[in-house]
Amino acid sequence: MSSPDPKTPEDAKPSFDDSSSKEAIESLTSTITLEETDQTNTPMTGNQEEEEEEEEGECGFCLFMKGGGCKDAFVAWEDCIKQVEEKKGDIVEKCFEVTSALKLCMEAHADYYEPILRAEKAAEQEAVKQLKKEKEEEAAAAAQKSESNEKEK
Repeated sequence: MSSPDPKTPEDAKPSFDDSSSKEAIESLTSTITLEETDQTNTPMTGNQEEEEEEEEGECGFCLFMKGGGCKDAFVAWEDCIKQVEEKKGDIVEKCFEVTSALKLCMEAHADYYEPILRAEKAAEQEAVKQLKKEKEEEAAAAAQKSESNEKEK
């Protein structure tokens, strides 16, 4: 089990209203698409139980996610993604709450979900790094353009 952060009270609930949290949630939702989570399109037969059929055709990621303490949160997230994709809606906006619940659950069960959380954190850090690089490049281009305009006068 992972030890709690000494700076954060155990009963504190994180806010997901800030931009970095929304980016992390977008990262989580964009990391695995429905096509990656649902690899079968075969109809259910009456002779087989629904759960057995699902498990046979599911991807390793789905089986892993359902194997931990966040199975219900993951299934709710998966259902939301599927519904929004069918309607061609905005997954980040429409599935924000279930994604937040899944992330909170995964953090509460960090001992099991640690590999996923670590990969997500690395992806988030890389995105922040890339964004910072792009902003620096834009600032340099703006400064260069400003210098060019000054020289023309």
